[in-house]
Amino acid sequence: MNVLIVEDDKSLARLLQQTVNEAGYVTQVEHNGSVALQLAQNFKFDLILLDIMLPGLDGLEVCRRLRTARILSPVLMITARDAVDNKVEGLDSGADDYIVKPVAIRELLARMRALMRRGDSTPALLRVADLTLDPTARRVMRAGITISLSTKEYALLEYLMRNAGRVLTRSMIMEHVWQYDFEGTDNVLDVYISYLRNKIDRNHSPALIRTLRGVGFCLDAQNET
Repeated sequence: MNVLIVEDDKSLARLLQQTVNEAGYVTQVEHNGSVALQLAQNFKFDLILLDIMLPGLDGLEVCRRLRTARILSPVLMITARDAVDNKVEGLDSGADDYIVKPVAIRELLARMRALMRRGDSTPALLRVADLTLDPTARRVMRAGITISLSTKEYALLEYLMRNAGRVLTRSMIMEHVWQYDFEGTDNVLDVYISYLRNKIDRNHSPALIRTLRGVGFCLDAQNET
């Protein structure tokens, strides 16, 4: 497994490289965001550990450009920014996970293993009514029309479709899609459900995303509300 470590703090970069090497992975370290982007565009990495504050291009922009170029290597952001808004911004830029400095080594390695497991199998096409999602191409269509989604909108829709017909609580969705504990005070889920409804259900019938007030959400073809 090849891991690209992008970190401008050279002492931390050395520590990360030593840790990841000892876990059995092959590593390459870059300290500049622009150089790291070129490297990731030219070579396939099984995982990218990406700091946000970088010279050249910052980590958010590196991640956005990777996703625009359809480079789907899992990205684990490692940063000192720990506010919820920072996490949402990082994940929306295309990152798959987000961990805050100072890094707990056991947690870092566990998150790396989890991200790499996600790429082990070839996913099947997901379908609910005339809505389809192709996990390999990351393409969403309804009634034959391609729908453009942000990274987080896509992740939310994929989770709903993989659990079609099942009621998902707010905490289940937040913990799976945003990967942080939900305390009931954050309206980010409602905002993204609204985004999805405008793109998935508007001008289509039946509406597929159903709200169960006080419980959560469900995606199915039997929506009557």
